[in-house]
Amino acid sequence: MRSAAGANAGGANDTARRLADVLDRLAAADPGRRAAAQTAVTTDLVRLLDQLRTTLSAEPVTRETLPPELVRDWLAPDGRARVEVFPKGDSNDNTVITRFAAAVRSVAPNATGTPVIIVESGRTVVRAFIEAGLFSLGAIFIILLIALRRPLDVALTLGPLVLATIMTLEAAYLLGLPLNFANIIALPLMLAVGVAFHIYYIIAWRDGVADMLASSLTRAIFFSALTTGVAFGSLCFSSHPGTASMGKLLALSLFFTLVAAFIIVPAFLGPPREKHHADAFGAEPELEKSA
Repeated sequence: MRSAAGANAGGANDTARRLADVLDRLAAADPGRRAAAQTAVTTDLVRLLDQLRTTLSAEPVTRETLPPELVRDWLAPDGRARVEVFPKGDSNDNTVITRFAAAVRSVAPNATGTPVIIVESGRTVVRAFIEAGLFSLGAIFIILLIALRRPLDVALTLGPLVLATIMTLEAAYLLGLPLNFANIIALPLMLAVGVAFHIYYIIAWRDGVADMLASSLTRAIFFSALTTGVAFGSLCFSSHPGTASMGKLLALSLFFTLVAAFIIVPAFLGPPREKHHADAFGAEPELEKSA
């Protein structure tokens, strides 16, 4: 090995010279050291030779030579066989998975597997939160109807809220922030936070406040929104992608809620009411306060 390495430099030559030095020390060692070295080198040799012997004795594989437990995973007792197929394209793409699951289930409606589970669980989650959003919107409508007692005032409160929700979803799409299993949780919360700001303006308008944007109410709503925004915005810095996207969607929703509260709601309200009227439930007319 030294003769082969010579005086030449290089990794292989240096390794050959080091190995030659080790073998020299092993040759000069006592029999016990040499026996220990032999055991360390050849411990797995018998097992490796057995594996090589088994590999070289391979034979054709048939259904009869397979282990019974493996056959049971793929062949039913009545002769039906399990068929496993894979999608063409990127299996991490939701469009590819959805198209693949639909194609498979058009042939085998009872097919199952990871793509089907992903598609169906996604539909279940989205449907559940759409229902949650509708239920929360219905509950808000009922509470507003009881509190405000006028359908027009309820419409003036809910209209900007629905518009803010639409603007939030459109902005999220344009910014590349799609809905997912995590941030869709924010859907009912967006409605609850939004209506809390709008109802203040409606009540102040009914009490005769004329210049609401210059009032202390607007400052109170703004600082309340900042507090809520800090709480929601902190989620944006989460290391979990789903939690971070939920914080971004909530912060975006809060921004458009404020836009609706400060611009859209006052524009729709106009000057305060200053005339007698009866409410929608047939109560006696009352005179609203003027500014």
